[in-house]
Amino acid sequence: MKKQIFVKPERCTGCRSCEIGCAVRHSKGKTLLSAVLQQPPPMKRLFVEQADNLKMPVLCRHCEDAPCVRGCISGCLYKDDNGFVRRHKERCIGCWTCVMLCPFGVITRDPDKHIAVKCDRCHKHDVPACVESCPTGALYMADVEGVSKEKRTRLVLAEADAVRSWP
Repeated sequence: MKKQIFVKPERCTGCRSCEIGCAVRHSKGKTLLSAVLQQPPPMKRLFVEQADNLKMPVLCRHCEDAPCVRGCISGCLYKDDNGFVRRHKERCIGCWTCVMLCPFGVITRDPDKHIAVKCDRCHKHDVPACVESCPTGALYMADVEGVSKEKRTRLVLAEADAVRSWP
């Protein structure tokens, strides 16, 4: 699978720039002004949520064994050659099974078209709009193995600092 979108929650300020960037990228005119004036307004495909003092963007993880794809009774949702969950919007029948099955709650519905809406990873662009528009770098792209190795290295360095501070 290509690079994934990762979140550094400690960097998220809750500014919602990622939500705005997503909506603008999916608008008809592709500019902020045209998106603001568009009726109905363009839909975002990720959500900045807050619990206690933690703010964090929540978006489609394009699961390897995606419950939404397995449960889609119309064949609307499918995995593309890169492993991303995509949709054939003309096949969506508005049953909302995918909404019920998504463990992250990031599949929503378009109330005007009565179809499921989800992150498409801005598949016609190299960098997704949410990553591109994040001013703090809370959203970033990386390969899974690299992120895992980085976390292990930070853990070892923290343990080494703890050992050095022993009396």
